[in-house]
Amino acid sequence: MKKLSILLGTLLAILVSCVIVLVIFVNPNQFKPLIVNQVKDKTGLDLVITGDISWQFFPSIGFQLGQTELKNPQGYSSANMFKVDEVGIDVSLFGLLDHELNIGNVRLEGAEVHLETLKNGQSNLDSFKAPESASSQATKSKSTPSQAKEEPSDTVKTDDSSQPWELSVQGVDIVNGVLDIQDQQTKTFTKLYDLQLSLDNFAVNQWSNVTFGAKGSHNQQTFAVSGTTELNVSNPWQDSTLRDMSIKASYSDKQVQIKQAEVTAESLSLTKENLIKYQVSGKANDMALSADGQASMTIDEALNHISLTQFNVNTQLDGKSVPNAPLKLQLAAKGSYDLGKKQAKLNLDTLDINEMQWQGKVNAKLDEIPKITFSLSSDNVDLDPFLVSPEAQSQAKPKTVPAKTHDQSLIDQKAAEPDLSALSGLDVSGSVKMKQFKAANAKLHNVDINMAIHQGKVLLNHFDADLYDGHVNAKATLDGNDLPATYKASGTIKHVEALPLLKDLTKKQWLAGNMNADFSVQGAGLTPEILKPNLEGSLDMAFKDGSINGVNVAQLIRTTYAKLKGQKVEDDAPQKTDFSSLTAKVKLDQGVANVTSLHLQSPLLRIQGEGSANYLEETMDMLVRTSLVSSLKGQGGKSIDELRDVTIPLNIHGQWAKPKFKLVFDDVLKQKARKEVDRGLEKLDGKIKDERTKKAVNGLIKGLFN
Repeated sequence: MKKLSILLGTLLAILVSCVIVLVIFVNPNQFKPLIVNQVKDKTGLDLVITGDISWQFFPSIGFQLGQTELKNPQGYSSANMFKVDEVGIDVSLFGLLDHELNIGNVRLEGAEVHLETLKNGQSNLDSFKAPESASSQATKSKSTPSQAKEEPSDTVKTDDSSQPWELSVQGVDIVNGVLDIQDQQTKTFTKLYDLQLSLDNFAVNQWSNVTFGAKGSHNQQTFAVSGTTELNVSNPWQDSTLRDMSIKASYSDKQVQIKQAEVTAESLSLTKENLIKYQVSGKANDMALSADGQASMTIDEALNHISLTQFNVNTQLDGKSVPNAPLKLQLAAKGSYDLGKKQAKLNLDTLDINEMQWQGKVNAKLDEIPKITFSLSSDNVDLDPFLVSPEAQSQAKPKTVPAKTHDQSLIDQKAAEPDLSALSGLDVSGSVKMKQFKAANAKLHNVDINMAIHQGKVLLNHFDADLYDGHVNAKATLDGNDLPATYKASGTIKHVEALPLLKDLTKKQWLAGNMNADFSVQGAGLTPEILKPNLEGSLDMAFKDGSINGVNVAQLIRTTYAKLKGQKVEDDAPQKTDFSSLTAKVKLDQGVANVTSLHLQSPLLRIQGEGSANYLEETMDMLVRTSLVSSLKGQGGKSIDELRDVTIPLNIHGQWAKPKFKLVFDDVLKQKARKEVDRGLEKLDGKIKDERTKKAVNGLIKGLFN
């Protein structure tokens, strides 16, 4: 044993002596030209080492490298592909014989990486993909399979029973790092700067403190992130754990400013349920937002499957642009994500939006174009608190703007149209069911919607609902590939009571009756300025057993005729015109609704008419022809049977809100006089025997009306 100790001591003395000789007599900086030449030979890039290289051998082996730059090829915006101000690392010698790799403090300061792709697709990383030099290929060509087999097998043999290595790191410090990525082809620019990382006393199965931070930008977006945690790396690594994790971040672009986002977790590890808490606060345009919640998440050992046993989010939106502010959203859900299949599932236990509650599920296949399917349901949906009423719009004071040319106005209107080009990147289909639905004060029941988004189009495959004792069925297509977007819609309305519908929808009661209708419309634009003048289509309507309220046609005829005769006028009859049936055909043509084939029948009246209504200016101009077929007493008033079978023109014109009614009685009096003459001629025909005299009298009298 004594001899062995002497031998080991002698070997150690020789080793120390060699190290001292190397440190004194060998300058590592003499290797700079060799390193530079090797980099140039392998990559074609220039390596510039302006700082010193120094090493140490006892009690640890290591080196320090000063400022070093790897130059970019010609044509790139940055002079360097890689740059570092200082690199330092050392490894303790004492633990090597015991399979202990004890690394001291690793320091990387001022490291910069600049990656760039030019417009032609060429990247500065292509230098590392260059073919091998001719000398390397020649060397390889001399190697034969037989020669490879002759290599002693024990040179690569691994002893599985050998003692495993234990790794420890005293510390890792990355200071002022920069990562700059520019892609001139896609015009995307990403930069991370002020990159910091600190790792203290790292070792397997031991808790280590980790601190990190970075700032960055992506195109017009800026962000920052920082955090702290404790790390325990286990063997096997799948048992590793994070604890006391806290990450803070901020984000900003032209529309959104996230002042603070924070994620915390007491513990994070694989195969165990982890509780993560989060909160966000900031602004989107002039809308303030805040959100908080928590999620219980489990990740399998293969990092292939994530399960959400709990996912809660509470969000509040506030501001002048927020309808029914503050808008509160509460989400409680469960879900999962399969990384291999790229499938995500989310089951909505509840989604509360103020007073509305939704349930349902969403599935997604995250391919290049995500494929999403969903089904949602709600007992009661009321959109009125989120809609601006027409009264509020009319009371809003118009802004004073400079006068514009017609062409410039069209350009501005199209610019205000929503850009739906993002729909081309979606493949969505699903259903929505609502027991009660209310919008613009109109009430629907048992609403059933089936819709899809495919290749930039929104397809309303069917819309079914009960509507005021009747039913509505419709389908529609919205094409977002065009700007402005184009649309088509068609459907039927059956047995809907018109009076309560109009009362709720417009707060007016000008029409009552049981309504049936077929409609088909198409057009372009989603804003009123574009939509209305581009609307085209047709509408066929039929009403039964109703009334036109606001005008009593029979009473209007009776009172007007009485005034012409100088008689006393009684005007106490109800202002409505009853009918047994009313039909009309309407053609919509770029702001004008042309009404044809208007027919009204009642026991007292027959009405036919046509005309137009301008729904841009909300004016109308209609001419209807009225015939009396019975006594007018039934409509309140004395009988004027003398006007029976006389066609009475009635002009309806003016604003929708206050239409004006005018009878054209000149023609009425002519018709009445003509009928009186005809009756007189019938009597004369029997008394005048001479045919020549009879013809002369007839011609004279009839000439009075021509």
